[in-house]
Amino acid sequence: MVDDVEPGSIGKGLPLKGADLTVTSKEFTEQLILGAIMGIAFQAAGADVLDRTGIQGSIGAREAVKSGDADGMYEYTGTAWITYQGNSEPIDDPREQWEAVRKADLNNGLTWLAPASLNNTYALAMNQANFKKYGTKTLSDVAALSKSDPGAVTLCVESEFANRADGLPGMAKAYGMSVPAKNITQMDTGIIYTQVKKGSCTYGEVFTTDGRIKSMNLVVMADDKKFFPNYNAAPAINSETLKKWPAIAEVLDPVTKKLDNTVAQELNAKVDVEGQDPHQVALDWMEEEGFVKEK
Repeated sequence: MVDDVEPGSIGKGLPLKGADLTVTSKEFTEQLILGAIMGIAFQAAGADVLDRTGIQGSIGAREAVKSGDADGMYEYTGTAWITYQGNSEPIDDPREQWEAVRKADLNNGLTWLAPASLNNTYALAMNQANFKKYGTKTLSDVAALSKSDPGAVTLCVESEFANRADGLPGMAKAYGMSVPAKNITQMDTGIIYTQVKKGSCTYGEVFTTDGRIKSMNLVVMADDKKFFPNYNAAPAINSETLKKWPAIAEVLDPVTKKLDNTVAQELNAKVDVEGQDPHQVALDWMEEEGFVKEK
């Protein structure tokens, strides 16, 4: 990363001067933005930063941090708890969920820093026309509709969501939702939003922090049984790196504190709706918040 930044409210005294740090992320918009935010924070604190954001799938980026090929990323508590650590039951309290994930991952050479209130969990959403037609407001309503009018419930989902325990199979089981395979179409994330807006499928899998929910005026179904885990974003840092550069925590903590669902929706929309570059969106936000200054 070659951003010409200096400390604003973070990085004073350049506590990471002399550090060579590699940041990584998964490949979707929010992750690209969060990866850039972490890298920009490190640069302002004096580090030289290698950008390895945009690794495909959930496992690759995490493995890079575990192995030391990368030093840090923003990860989600629910993903770690269910997908990596193999638990089937989420913990309802977000802080307790983070504590449990943090404790388990210390054995894997990863240290989780303080979490954001940003909670990028799964949801189902529909367009306004279908909302007026069917009137469903909760996932229990969708389950009831799947029984009373089986043809009405068609789903557009990503392949990962279609197969994850914390995705469609688990949700369908928890809510007693019976949707035949012919009513489920798998597609890329971005296409889901446009298909739901058009009404090509009644419900689409969405992320609660996605800016397209607001811009497309979609209606999100409440997870009334609290099936989906909390997916709070938090920095996951290679433990050896953190031992060597403990200032990483004080550099990132104030930034993470500012990240909530409203901020995430706004930043994600700049990329997914307005077509801006994720790195530039991250840099603009870091400057607007006073975390860093341009030299």
